[in-house]
Amino acid sequence: MDLRLSAEQTAVRRLAAEFVDREVRPYAAQWDRREAVDPTIVGLLGELGFLGLTIPETDGGSGGDHLSYCLVLEELGRGDSAVRGIVSVSLGLVAKAIAAHGTAEQRARWLPGLCSGAALGCFALTEPGSGSDAAALATRAVRDGDDWLLTGTKTFITNGTTADVALLFARTGGPGHRGITAFLVPTDSPGLTRREIHGKLGLRGQATAELHLDAVRVPDAARLGDEGAGFRLALGTLAKGRMSVAAGCVGIAQGCLDAAVRYAGERSQFGKPIAGHQLVQRLLAAIAVDTAAARLLVWQVADLIDRGEPFATEVSMAKLFASEAAVRAADNAVQVFGGYGYIDEYPVGKYLRDARVATLYEGTSQIQQLLIGRALTGVTAF
Repeated sequence: MDLRLSAEQTAVRRLAAEFVDREVRPYAAQWDRREAVDPTIVGLLGELGFLGLTIPETDGGSGGDHLSYCLVLEELGRGDSAVRGIVSVSLGLVAKAIAAHGTAEQRARWLPGLCSGAALGCFALTEPGSGSDAAALATRAVRDGDDWLLTGTKTFITNGTTADVALLFARTGGPGHRGITAFLVPTDSPGLTRREIHGKLGLRGQATAELHLDAVRVPDAARLGDEGAGFRLALGTLAKGRMSVAAGCVGIAQGCLDAAVRYAGERSQFGKPIAGHQLVQRLLAAIAVDTAAARLLVWQVADLIDRGEPFATEVSMAKLFASEAAVRAADNAVQVFGGYGYIDEYPVGKYLRDARVATLYEGTSQIQQLLIGRALTGVTAF
């Protein structure tokens, strides 16, 4: 793996960093307090091509490789994970799934808008009774002539109240993973209602929702992929999605490192800057090592994907390590800040709250450990 960035990748990284410092970081605390990101940010992300990365230009995307995508996600994570989540889900889970599995008509209908920011997508898999055990989902899709009628409830859906289309998974057959099918459901469909979830520990600016479906009618042309192949489609989509989460976690860790190093040089105790105290340097060193190691694991995954090689185990390693490292980095940064780290005048407390959920969604840390263990031993522990 060549660790050198190309001139194009360096330019994308710089563009993303400048965007974050201008349009995201100055407003992150405000958005967090009011529990809503400024919706105009979506159009700005689209204008810069960030919502179309890795999607072919023929489908309305901006092209590019997966390492460039990770560089952008890292910078967005450094700025505000709520903004990073918009891109991770609408592009990383929905647009990429449509590009990979959609018909020509589905790609033409949805991808130009998703890539430009004129539309957003959400990924509707999790239900009140099925999280890690996604194959146990209860939402049903029943045939009615040439249409399907969808009934059920989805929860913890990122972009749920702002999305124009939901990539939604429903049971069309018997129990287990073979009975699940994916559908592209317009969120203005009659019978579909949305309720925003407030009071989250972190990612407060991100629109998170419950979706309720009461005999929502969609044509068979809205089916994404083959009937009964939805679970496999979901797992493949989430595998790449874990790279997005991991890249955002690298951004959190880098933000913690930048803030803690700066503060340690400014704050004095016992007659000298706290940067001169050994135990503070120990905290800073721990953050730096976690950040560097997480970044390399993420870049390895991007490199494997761009070369068309298997990456499932490596992405589980990256997601596991980077999410846990982000929590450690934020916790250590709060310790460097002392009491000031506990108030939202400084960013490290928000980093800690935002990092915590990364160990839960798109596959908990425990699920990643089981996936890695299965790859090592050939024995499933599920």
